[in-house]
Amino acid sequence: MAAIDISSLIQQLQTTASQVAQKDITVLQGFSERQIKAIAQQAALVSAGIASGQITEETQEFFLDSLKTMAQSFANTLQGLATVTIEKVWNALVGVLWSAIGTATGISLPAIA
Repeated sequence: MAAIDISSLIQQLQTTASQVAQKDITVLQGFSERQIKAIAQQAALVSAGIASGQITEETQEFFLDSLKTMAQSFANTLQGLATVTIEKVWNALVGVLWSAIGTATGISLPAIA
């Protein structure tokens, strides 16, 4: 059995983590940009409505609360997506480690659930 090459394993771990994270970060950036644009456009519509009087004092709170809800939903979604990305990175790293240990020892370790 061969010993684990620490330098090679470090490189594999770094590469794997970067590849998984970069793929998900690209998805997150696209989602983030679309959502931020929609929130900004909604804020502009609310602002114009308030300035023109189409949004009255009676309905202003409703529209402002809607903007707060949009921002909160966006933040919650980003948090969830980040959590999924972290789990994907973790799974990928453990896969690299299990493979390295399996190669060095000749045993097959179970896949991560």
